[in-house]
Amino acid sequence: MDRRHCLALLGMIAALPASVQAQQPAATRRLGVLSVTAAEDAIGQARSTILVEALAGLGWKERDNLKIDWRSGGGDRARIARLADELVALKPDILLAVGTPSVEELRQRTTAIPIVFAVVTDPVSQGFVKNLAHPGGNATGFTDYDGPLAGKWLEMLTQVTPPVRRVFVVYNPATAPFAPLMLRTVEEAAKTLQVTVEPAPVNDAASIAALALLKEGGLLVLPDFFTMANRTQLLAAIGEARLPAVFWSRTFVEEGGLMSYSTDSAEQLRRAASYIDRILRGAQPADLPVQNPTTFELTINLKTARALSISLPAGLLALADNVIE
Repeated sequence: MDRRHCLALLGMIAALPASVQAQQPAATRRLGVLSVTAAEDAIGQARSTILVEALAGLGWKERDNLKIDWRSGGGDRARIARLADELVALKPDILLAVGTPSVEELRQRTTAIPIVFAVVTDPVSQGFVKNLAHPGGNATGFTDYDGPLAGKWLEMLTQVTPPVRRVFVVYNPATAPFAPLMLRTVEEAAKTLQVTVEPAPVNDAASIAALALLKEGGLLVLPDFFTMANRTQLLAAIGEARLPAVFWSRTFVEEGGLMSYSTDSAEQLRRAASYIDRILRGAQPADLPVQNPTTFELTINLKTARALSISLPAGLLALADNVIE
């Protein structure tokens, strides 16, 4: 085609109505998603649905202008590492890391592909970003923990009747490197609340089962992908111990735990979608501040409370966002 015909064609395209021009297909972008939960896990499925809906609302639709490569670790750190290799090799335009191990593995493999993270605790001390206001590298996103949360969890346990005077703090040191930060907050709150705090680390089926032997106290389960992946066994051991427990996610309470005070993970995924949208449209992760949670929810399982023969104050029940009868 010579220059004269090319100019004529461009003129014809420019003269088309805006509605016709808008129908021209945009280039398909690629998003890689690495989650610590198993693909068949109900919480993982819910998060996937929320993410797809949020992205569609922003104009990014699967099988249209967005291809999503899903990878789920199922709580297996070695598997998460292998899946991170797979995703980076696909050379996506952007990555979404759900959970601390996902961020760690992806950051070890790329400093060029933008990474948005969600459901991550204390990204600064873990070295994911320089600071919250100015992340600095190729990663930014949304945290699931705010400083006062740990003290709030402990306070909730002290409101149980019969009163709790000793609290066992459950976490896996290998998968929750941020636990010391939370333990310091819990220990400071314990002085005011006049309770004794004891770490109760778990790292395998045997250590989880040993929780059933604990007596005369309560349990505080810290945020940790290990506890989420093994929540069925964890809830069974706590149930056998017949001790009140507070959790970091409402999922535990929906499956039989006593109570939780947590961030809204659905909101985390919706907010993550907004950052994915902005980066795909040209924003840089280094310029998007890491945001702390803004929405919290209190969930109480009264059926579990009755089974444990404990009562909760009316004031606490009145504050609950979700009460399971």
